[in-house]
Amino acid sequence: MKLSPFFFPQPGEPLWILWYAVSIASLIMFFILWNRLQVYQWLRQIERGLKKLAMMREEAVKISVDTIKDVGKPKDDPAPFVNRFIEYTFIEPTDLDPAGIVWKLDHLLDVQDFRFKEETKKIAPKASEDQLNSLTNLLEASLALNLIYKVVRHFYLLGRRTKSLYIVMQVHMLMPLIMQAAEAYFGAVHAFANGYPIGDGAGPLVAAKLMARGRLVDLGHDMVAVRRTMRGRNVWVLKSRGPGGNVGKPGEAIKALIERCGGNVSLIIMVDAMLKLEGERTGEVVEGVGAAIGGPGTEKFKIEEVALKYKIPLNAVLIKESIQDAISPMRKEVIEGVERAVGVVERLVLERARKGDHVIIAGIGNTIGIGP
Repeated sequence: MKLSPFFFPQPGEPLWILWYAVSIASLIMFFILWNRLQVYQWLRQIERGLKKLAMMREEAVKISVDTIKDVGKPKDDPAPFVNRFIEYTFIEPTDLDPAGIVWKLDHLLDVQDFRFKEETKKIAPKASEDQLNSLTNLLEASLALNLIYKVVRHFYLLGRRTKSLYIVMQVHMLMPLIMQAAEAYFGAVHAFANGYPIGDGAGPLVAAKLMARGRLVDLGHDMVAVRRTMRGRNVWVLKSRGPGGNVGKPGEAIKALIERCGGNVSLIIMVDAMLKLEGERTGEVVEGVGAAIGGPGTEKFKIEEVALKYKIPLNAVLIKESIQDAISPMRKEVIEGVERAVGVVERLVLERARKGDHVIIAGIGNTIGIGP
């Protein structure tokens, strides 16, 4: 029997058909087994990430329990309460008829906020109002970590049971982004437990610097404001009440100020953190137009509605951050961006408003660690 230079039997030789049949069968088996091996490899990598998520979840629960014990001095062990709290779920209103859905959502969010604070107050009776707000935020961060863990575990077990290449592949591809979000929430747990300002507090920090120790006016809905003048312009600077973890209801506050001024407001400037793109610099300050506020959208809707009613221009000053920066202890780059944002806001007031005009400056974000 003659062999080719590649050691395959040449056509016409006795074993060439068997040789090629075995080769094709081996190639088919390789592709079949390769997919299986790839699924097993992805499952192992997902499992490692899932174990890390479980550790972060357990550590977040432990920190929450210890913080409640230190701050609230409860009579009973708060562990059962924390374990029950992180399983809470929010059911959004139906959107089959979109008319009025904003107010339905706003009502449910108010009910959720009230229940969270009331239950936290029961388990931490010695905590002050600011401490209660921070404890509620701490528990919400733990809740988010628990939800991330359970969703990843669901798709991991589903993929392992079905051996579905496409389920496992999608989870594997998303795991780096999922882990980034989980690590950000884990950083938030430490920030809320210790009362550190977070990146999302960039807007309130700008407002606090502009308030310049003025007399606080309580606007309700956990919002405060200071009235000051800026080269002849009447400026109202508002933010959520600190230094506890709080975002308040800026939409209601802006509406109240506009009505207090009789609708005679020439400019609204909103300052908030903005999610940066990869390659962009943390702390970079940019300008824009529109209601700069995140969340479920109810407060954004209120601000846009009242601005449209009175034909008030909406301007935005945005400080770029990553998702990790936004809910983790505030970095030096963000603080430097806040200093630049203060100058940008002052310039906009002088450029866009005339002497005697009324201007509203709203610092949007979580005000933990930032007074007043």
